[in-house]
Amino acid sequence: MKKSLLFLCLTVLLAACSSKPDTGVRHIVCFKFKSDATEAQVDAFIDGFKNLKNEIEEIKAFEWGLNNSTEGFDQGMTHIFQVTFDDIAGRDAYLPHPAHQAFVEKHLSIVEEGIVVDYSIE
Repeated sequence: MKKSLLFLCLTVLLAACSSKPDTGVRHIVCFKFKSDATEAQVDAFIDGFKNLKNEIEEIKAFEWGLNNSTEGFDQGMTHIFQVTFDDIAGRDAYLPHPAHQAFVEKHLSIVEEGIVVDYSIE
């Protein structure tokens, strides 16, 4: 019985590891906030960005985190956001979406610098 269960677990694990990777488009945004941006402003920025998933149906996944790279190539970027779409059309619908534009207008004033890159998942 234990060998059968172990075999089943290994089979499921191998199938999961060998399955086709995700498809879609990833939108990666990195920000460095102005030195006078308050913690409350940054928290509101993060909450507003997170909430876009509830307002824009084309967003399939949202993640964010603080930079913790030790390589020294981050150019001062502290906050990294990843938005996933099914395809380029989804990303293209997101960019001019009124909710996204309202978010940018409301929060861009605390951003000192940003980097945006998009890629199709291979």
